[in-house]
Amino acid sequence: MNLPKVIAELVKSQNEFDSAAYADCFAENAQVFDEGKTHNGKAEIEKWIDKSNKDYKATMEPVDYDEKEDILSAKITGSFPGSPLILKFHFKIADGKIQNLKVTG
Repeated sequence: MNLPKVIAELVKSQNEFDSAAYADCFAENAQVFDEGKTHNGKAEIEKWIDKSNKDYKATMEPVDYDEKEDILSAKITGSFPGSPLILKFHFKIADGKIQNLKVTG
């Protein structure tokens, strides 16, 4: 699977539970929408993923990538009800950074 560099870095940092590296994949004013909440800006995104890493220890295994729509489907495995599940990660990327990420089931 040929993932854009920033998405490959995001997957790697998630699987290593490296919250700082994960946040570095995002633009300063990026937004993430996940589990009904919006997280604004790189600092808030880092706090959110750090808490998520501690709570769920979730890892990502890419299963499909739609290059036209920038949608990654990934198997997410962790310590949460229903694990593992397939989630879709809808990206907007500009200048090598993630501007927007929406996670859907």
